[in-house]
Amino acid sequence: MSEEIILSAVEVRVAGSLAEKQVTTPEYYPLTLNALVNACNQISNRDPVVAYDDSIVARALESLRDKKLAREVRTADGRVPKYRQVFEELFALSRAELAVVCVLMLRGPQTAGELRGRTERLYPFSDISFVEATLEGLSEATDARPPLAVKLPRQAGRKEPRYAHLLSGPIEFEEGDAAIVSRAELRGSARAAGDERVSKLEEELAAVRRELEELRREFAEFRTQFE
Repeated sequence: MSEEIILSAVEVRVAGSLAEKQVTTPEYYPLTLNALVNACNQISNRDPVVAYDDSIVARALESLRDKKLAREVRTADGRVPKYRQVFEELFALSRAELAVVCVLMLRGPQTAGELRGRTERLYPFSDISFVEATLEGLSEATDARPPLAVKLPRQAGRKEPRYAHLLSGPIEFEEGDAAIVSRAELRGSARAAGDERVSKLEEELAAVRRELEELRREFAEFRTQFE
C-alpha cells in the first residue's frame, strides 16, 4: 500500500472494539454508536480504561470511514445507523492475524504468551509457536499491507519480549524499553503542549483586557469631575 495510515489512540480503540465485537457478539454486530461507546469504555479487556463520550467516538468513526477502515451500515428499519470495521478486508488479515492485532489494539504491548491467553474468544491458537508465527507474519510487509506489528526490545527483568501494533505509526522507544510511544502519541503530546500554551496566552490576553477596561472606567470617572 502506497499511502501510510496512521491512527490516533481513539481510532485504534474504536476499530479494535468493532473487531472484537464482530467475533464475540455477532448477534449485535454491526454496532450502534451507543453500543460502540460502551465497547470502547468497558473495564474488562482494555488497557488503558477510557471514558469516551458519543462525540469523541463519532469523530473517530468519521475519520476511520475517511481512511476506508470502517463503514456505516443502514439496517432494514433504517432508524439507527450501525458501524462495522473493514480493516480486516483492507489489510487481507486471516482470522488469526485479526485476533492478534485486535488484542494489541485493545490492550497495548504484550508477550506472545499473553496474547495466546487473551485471544481465546477471538481465535483458538493451538500453541504459542502459532502465535509467534502469526506475529512474525504481521511484522512483514506484503502487497496488501505494511507491517502491522513489531517486536519490542526486551525489558530489564522480563524473560519474554513484547509485541506492539504499528497502526499508530513507528514506535519510538528509549534504551531498555523504559518508554514506548507511537508517532500518533508523540503528535498528541505536542498538540496538548500547544493547546496548553494557547490557553495560557488566552488567559493572559483576557487579564490585559480586564485591566484595560478598568483603566477606561477609572478615566471616565476622573473626566466627569471636570465636566
